[in-house]
Amino acid sequence: MSLVAKIFGKGKGEKGPTPQDAIQKLRETEDMLIKKQEFLEKKIDHELATAKKYGTKNKRAALMALKRKKRLEKQLEQIDGTLSTIEFQREALENANTNTEVLKNMGYAAKALKQAHNSMNVDDVHDLMDDIAEQQELANEISTAISSSTGFGMDMDEDELLAELEELEQEELDEKMLSVEGTGNMDPLPSVPTTSLPSAKKKEEEDDEMAELAAWAT
Repeated sequence: MSLVAKIFGKGKGEKGPTPQDAIQKLRETEDMLIKKQEFLEKKIDHELATAKKYGTKNKRAALMALKRKKRLEKQLEQIDGTLSTIEFQREALENANTNTEVLKNMGYAAKALKQAHNSMNVDDVHDLMDDIAEQQELANEISTAISSSTGFGMDMDEDELLAELEELEQEELDEKMLSVEGTGNMDPLPSVPTTSLPSAKKKEEEDDEMAELAAWAT
């Protein structure tokens, strides 16, 4: 059995403490030593006050107080060193515990990634992408064929259609010009008489009667 096992009572084959347990134990030890520091500091102040109190009046009592003060200061220095060591050890454990958790999570993620890639093959991925591109090209060709006017009697000469459109526009323009000239330069035609004109014979008779009246008057 090792010396460490003898000190901590650990037998062979027994599982060691976890980092979390060790960190907790170190924190408890730190709290205990800090309380011990505070107690020693109070004792040192008390012994110093005692030495001052007796001074030259009771030299023996003053010296004894100073000796106790020195022993207490020595203990205080030892506690300071112990606290520094414990603090360093605790920080090292905390860092190790953090690194362990990080590595554990990274390993878990690596296994998940490997599991995800187990069902994948690079060649299969390339083949799939080629199939997708081929189907997309086929879909574009189908759309182009459907939207094309070929085969539905719609294949016409665009120049011919433009020429016909120009003729229609010219005809419309000519009609507008004729309409403007007819209304602007010609006087309105007289209305057609509604009464019938006298015949030529009747007019001759009236002329004879008028001649006779003229002769009788002279």
